[in-house]
Amino acid sequence: MIGSTAPPPSLRYVAELTDSNGIFEHVRLGRPRRENGYCTDDAGRLLALASRLSSDPDALRLADVALGFLERAHLDGAGFRLRQSGDGAWTDDGPSDDATGRALFGLGTAVAWAPWTDLRERALALFDDASSFRSHHLRAVAYAALGAVELVSAKPANAGARHLMVEASLRLNLTGANDSWPWPESRLSYANALLPEASLSVAIVMGDQPRAADALHQLRWLVERETLDGHFSFTPVSGGDASASPPMFDQQPIEAWAMADACARAFAYTHDLRWAQVVQRAAAWFLGDNDVGVAVFDPVTGGGFDGLEATGVNRNEGAESSLAFVGTMLRLREVTSQAAASSASSK
Repeated sequence: MIGSTAPPPSLRYVAELTDSNGIFEHVRLGRPRRENGYCTDDAGRLLALASRLSSDPDALRLADVALGFLERAHLDGAGFRLRQSGDGAWTDDGPSDDATGRALFGLGTAVAWAPWTDLRERALALFDDASSFRSHHLRAVAYAALGAVELVSAKPANAGARHLMVEASLRLNLTGANDSWPWPESRLSYANALLPEASLSVAIVMGDQPRAADALHQLRWLVERETLDGHFSFTPVSGGDASASPPMFDQQPIEAWAMADACARAFAYTHDLRWAQVVQRAAAWFLGDNDVGVAVFDPVTGGGFDGLEATGVNRNEGAESSLAFVGTMLRLREVTSQAAASSASSK
């Protein structure tokens, strides 16, 4: 089983990318590109991951830095600034729906998972301030919905989170043009498994079994669509429509992370071990079971490479890719343990 040979999830390399202000977005080989600064998207992801991996020796510092960045990035109401330069000045980028969605995802996850009382309270206060967020962008809605679902698991009566989930249930209507292309968009694009995961998560909390079944159908279709010769061949950064055929490149680590998270959610809901096996396959993509047969992580640093290309890997190890690698290994560890317990109890 891959779970016994995969690297354990560790925040060591992520900590090297993070100073007192935030996590650097870009890395040139092993060196953070300080001139490119920080991104709110990565702060949201980092807060979520550090909160869930709280036993890691770097987790508290990283969670505190990430939350502090989100507090400074927050605008009045639901908006968040997108980027800060290395010298501490906010860039001219306007407020970003996607960044706000990821911020809410991190905040909600921190409320549910972080063991540090002060940090949980700060995260809850900021989530409540920003919970009026609404968007027409599906992925922004999906990230916000996942944050709301996590928060409701700890604070069932939270009005802002519940309103976000109701809005998401209306927006994440995952119906496609026809049976041959059941996806709700004309093209697959970015973090694709995020959409059925968010729809499934909201359906579970709201007790909507038909919607949950629809989300599982969408996820099953995506798994089949992105499987080639028994391994994952993910939709590349350029996207792909019904006419596209794998393999295609540049494949991004965020796709493996999104797939692992979505299938872990499906496994927790259905207890069907086939979903656990798909999580293992998503993790195996990082370890070399992919279209090129090379590892998409650096075993020395513990960072994730920035993409899988036809000739190998992009050897830069930026924040998104490295968080994706650690997050996928964490999901693998959790699901492997759950699957083992499930198998033992059925004997």
